[in-house]
Amino acid sequence: MRAEWIAIGALIAAGVAIAVAAAVWWKLRAVREGQLVLLGGGKQDLVDFAVSLQGRIDDLHRAVDEVAAGLSRVDRRVDAAVSKTSLVRYDAYGGSGGHQSASIALLDAARSGVVLSAIQGRDYARIYVKELDQGRPSVALSPEEQEAVERAMAR
Repeated sequence: MRAEWIAIGALIAAGVAIAVAAAVWWKLRAVREGQLVLLGGGKQDLVDFAVSLQGRIDDLHRAVDEVAAGLSRVDRRVDAAVSKTSLVRYDAYGGSGGHQSASIALLDAARSGVVLSAIQGRDYARIYVKELDQGRPSVALSPEEQEAVERAMAR
């Protein structure tokens, strides 16, 4: 009788071992399917995938650095370009010119550039050019020229 109980116990232990093996196999199959999805269906292992992924990340970092350097160059060029403009029309001679005189400010982001003024009289016209370097004029500005500069920088 004893041998029968041992056989029954061994049968139960074998059944439990088979159930555990099936559960482990099922779990391993799910992990392997997840690994294939992660690897994109390739036949390499996770270490090879991690190495190739690190290489792609390094390439991405280099590309981002190149883009950042290019953007910095573009920013410097844009800051130095004429980006602030304004036109002020006025009557330079108090009633005799009919608002035919004008001052135009052509400035960059640092308030550097030029102010052009065209003064129109009845029988003559004069053009003046004044430079600005970071908002400081090389020659004193007229009130109309100063207004043109202020309007340009307000935009």
